[in-house]
Amino acid sequence: MTSLRTQLNGVDLDAVGGLVAAVRDEPARARTTWAAHVTWDGAFTSTATVRGFAPIPSDEPPALGGGDTAPNPVEQLLGALGNCLAVGYAANATVAGIELRDLRVDLRGDLDLQVFLGLAEGHAGFDRIEATVTIDSPAPRTALEELHAKVLASSPVGHTLRHPVPVEVTLV
Repeated sequence: MTSLRTQLNGVDLDAVGGLVAAVRDEPARARTTWAAHVTWDGAFTSTATVRGFAPIPSDEPPALGGGDTAPNPVEQLLGALGNCLAVGYAANATVAGIELRDLRVDLRGDLDLQVFLGLAEGHAGFDRIEATVTIDSPAPRTALEELHAKVLASSPVGHTLRHPVPVEVTLV
């Protein structure tokens, strides 16, 4: 039974369980720092480097003066939220013994470009973000609704977007 649960949804329950136990035993281990390094590549292109992974390119669509060679930063933000939610569903479903056959998160956000273009002052970010989660699972609807609530309550990217976070940008 343990090996079956370990393999449910492709999630390594031993690794997750080990992390939970380590943080429970030593709460200071819960405090982590994440980092990215971004290099401007010319025009509206840049590249983010995270740990040892392949560089993540960024560009703007032609309507915003870019070459459309990669997703732009706001599209990447939507992707980050969707990826974070997907991890949350996979982890929490597996711990709850819920099989996921398929999981999709579709996101969209409304953005007014006036501030970005220097035509107005105010909020330059998304006015709202909508995500639609589609899950194919043999689990009962009530179990999926409980899973959904747990994921929304524990998503780091979701919480970061929903609650003001101090951001300090220093010029050197």
